[in-house]
Amino acid sequence: MCNLYRMNRAGAEIANLFRRTATPGANFAAEVYPGYPGLVAAGDSVRAMSWGFPLILKSKKTGAPLKPKPINNAREDKLHTAFWRDSFVNRRCLIPVTAWAEAEGDQGTMTRTWYSLPDQDVFAVAGVWRPTAEWGEAYSMVMVDGCEQMSDVHDRMPTILAPKDWSRWTDGTAEDAFALCQVWQGSLAVDRTPEPWFKPRSPQVR
Repeated sequence: MCNLYRMNRAGAEIANLFRRTATPGANFAAEVYPGYPGLVAAGDSVRAMSWGFPLILKSKKTGAPLKPKPINNAREDKLHTAFWRDSFVNRRCLIPVTAWAEAEGDQGTMTRTWYSLPDQDVFAVAGVWRPTAEWGEAYSMVMVDGCEQMSDVHDRMPTILAPKDWSRWTDGTAEDAFALCQVWQGSLAVDRTPEPWFKPRSPQVR
């Protein structure tokens, strides 16, 4: 599952790429973590939303509601369940991504391995979104089985969409969109870094 990704292009550049209107003053970081804002192409605009649908659990001791947990990944085989169904049918979006990271190595010494597309500086990942009382508009990535190239690190990966399928994902029927939830068949660029997986989160907001 993806819990960290990069998107290091300006909002106006992304709006031009996705042929949408940029929302002025959209705040987002070059590295996006669950619960933090990221840029999303939804409807006719590109705007910032919070990464992760809020899930409110209750304390086992007191029964009081706990702080909401961001559910930032939606498995494709769960899209028709109650938690995701309405968003999948009615509010699909495109998530611009430069690269996403997976943790690799032993517990306590895990490092960041970055995956990207060798022929695209920015690519689109399938997403769903909805308005929330807790965080305003929120989005989640749709995940599928990992391709062979990353099978030694993780068995799931984001649903990468080819440019020709962008409008089919956002504007097609739910059946058309679900058919796009496929394992990526292209090649990936892999960057194994010495960066620790866990490090202070102080990304610069663009």
